[in-house]
Amino acid sequence: MMFRFKSLFFVLSMVFLADAALAQEPFTQCTAAFLNKKMVVDEYSTTGKCSLPQNATGTLTVCTADLSPERSIPLEKIRFKIALKKQQANTLIMFSDVTYKEVNIEKVLLQCQPGDKIVLMTLDNRYSLPHHEILVSE
Repeated sequence: MMFRFKSLFFVLSMVFLADAALAQEPFTQCTAAFLNKKMVVDEYSTTGKCSLPQNATGTLTVCTADLSPERSIPLEKIRFKIALKKQQANTLIMFSDVTYKEVNIEKVLLQCQPGDKIVLMTLDNRYSLPHHEILVSE
């Protein structure tokens, strides 16, 4: 009986340690939105602003990034969803049920008016995306 108890205790301890080793701290990897591999935010800081003209073209991605004052290089594309914040009704609506790693920005902008915002949402809490709202301008 004592052997069984010790064996069970050992197995449970290993399961707990394995689970703790796999747990990851939330929001430890910085990400940014990129249009054609160029970062959308004007400055990766607390005062940075994101905007795109309504006639923007190309591929929108959300990526982990190599960020420095001199450059911003997209690294790994991550999965994200898109919502639209409609200025007229101050309402947030889902753009699509699709999960993206990249999307043609023209398809998104077809549903936008100047003043609306494109809202990007990550699906994994490892990723911090502080500049998740993109203002659509004229």
